Amino acid sequence: MADSNTPKNAAGYRVLARKYRPKNFSDLIGQEALVRTLTNAFTTGRIAQGYMLTGVRGIGKTTTARLIARALNYPNGPTMDMPEMTAGCETILESRHIDVIEMDAASNTGVDNMREIIDSVRYAPVQAKYKVYIIDEVHMLSKSAFNALLKTLEEPPPHVKFIFATTEIRKVPVTILSRCQRFDLKRLDAALLMQHYGRIAKLENVEAEDEALRMIARAAEGSVRDGLSLLDQAIAYGDGHVKSADVMTMLGLIDRGQVIGLFDAVMAGDAPRMLADVARQYEAGGDPETILTDMADFVHWVTRLKLVPDSAMMDQSRTEEEKTRGADFAKRLGMAHLTRAWQMLLKGISETALSNQPLQAAEMVLIRLAHAADFPSGEDLAKLAQDVKPQAPRLSPQVQLVAPPDRGIYPLPERSILAVAPAQIPPSTDQPNIPRAFRNFSDIIALATERRDIKLKTDLETYIRPIAVSEGKVEISLVEGANPAIANELSRKLEAWTNRRWMVMVAKSGGAEPAAQIRKDAKESAFRSAREHPDVQAILKKFPGAEILNVRDLEAPKAMEEPDEESR
Repeated sequence: MADSNTPKNAAGYRVLARKYRPKNFSDLIGQEALVRTLTNAFTTGRIAQGYMLTGVRGIGKTTTARLIARALNYPNGPTMDMPEMTAGCETILESRHIDVIEMDAASNTGVDNMREIIDSVRYAPVQAKYKVYIIDEVHMLSKSAFNALLKTLEEPPPHVKFIFATTEIRKVPVTILSRCQRFDLKRLDAALLMQHYGRIAKLENVEAEDEALRMIARAAEGSVRDGLSLLDQAIAYGDGHVKSADVMTMLGLIDRGQVIGLFDAVMAGDAPRMLADVARQYEAGGDPETILTDMADFVHWVTRLKLVPDSAMMDQSRTEEEKTRGADFAKRLGMAHLTRAWQMLLKGISETALSNQPLQAAEMVLIRLAHAADFPSGEDLAKLAQDVKPQAPRLSPQVQLVAPPDRGIYPLPERSILAVAPAQIPPSTDQPNIPRAFRNFSDIIALATERRDIKLKTDLETYIRPIAVSEGKVEISLVEGANPAIANELSRKLEAWTNRRWMVMVAKSGGAEPAAQIRKDAKESAFRSAREHPDVQAILKKFPGAEILNVRDLEAPKAMEEPDEESR
């Protein structure tokens, strides 16, 4: 017996996601391509034996499958025009029809379950025109189950139709997909969801603020069902009134104005105001991870406005303040600052999610971002140097600078580039232009590299002083402490690689420096030249504590290796 305190309508209450399920294709929002294709197919009689519906959770896959089953079995059908709700239509939509069999592949994964379908398809439908099998989450079927279904799916009896639904289309075998008409149900945008939830709120006689519906639509992430569940919860939370303040509290969201204010403080490098804003949002119930996520969302919005200014007029899910101030930020901030903020926030969101002190983690992320907000881009650095030293020549190599430790652990934006004087690499003492297969010892090292003999290549670069290279003969000397067996190994490898005999003669002294030493000397010379260049000195003076990370010749980018940790 029901409790006397239980409301009269509590037992019969249906959640909004079920109550407002589409009953006609005209009620199916945002899927115009599917509706048009099916309308034309049913009109011309080109009805497929199988349909594959795919999309994110809550987008309407199962509902669409039932609508197709209803359209196939409508009294005057198959037809997309279904003005009357017959008894058969009602039982199909409520999953009670004897000829429309729904099964969940997650709990019916095996061959035996498919065998039941194969055995039953031979029998004609009892009441309807078509026997329709709706298999939800079809990707959960085993490989053997899929294989058992193939033949029946390809050549079913005329009275049988299959409708599959899945959220993970990539897990469905190609052999199954090739036998079905595939429909990708698209994710709904926030503006369309907001309008849909507004209509439902009116039907429920509920007062709902536009900003509250906008928050719910964003939180739904394109899923109609998720948003209706949130709307149901918001109605209960607000006792019949859906207010933005209540939705923010319910979802742990932050007022968009506060997000914009925090963004302004961060981009201005105003750490005290930024920390005060974070503390205020946290005390109001804001989750630290959500604070960073909302910040990243606004960074993305500003970046879009910078690239496509007209997008502000097209996106109805954004508030007027977001459109106005977002456009202002887009004009004032450079692309380098926005992309750097996006990367740091993405990294910071994962750090905050994993931290056992999320508030402190979020604050440190924003502190780093605020500290880097005034760092100039690479182009700005080059202009700064030219302003300080306009007479400095513009030459080819590039220098990479990093910020000093006390300016934060993040590098200067885009590893800032500046033209400096090239380093002078010592000329080679090898014999040039010998009319042989090998002009100099560098060609022998290159051959070892091509043959992927890394050990021999390293030994040749480190322990051998080249003297001369001629046809079938190599003259070298070894550095102190080198293994004498290198000469024999070189001779044997050259003979194997060139199909001719080679004589490797080892002198007691003489020869050029090893290739590795030449490279090291060139690198040190390049760093010295860079440090002495007027442009670099101007930047180092402007940013005390900055240091040169790397010097690379733009004309020959592969000639010099990245600096090792010691040189950094």
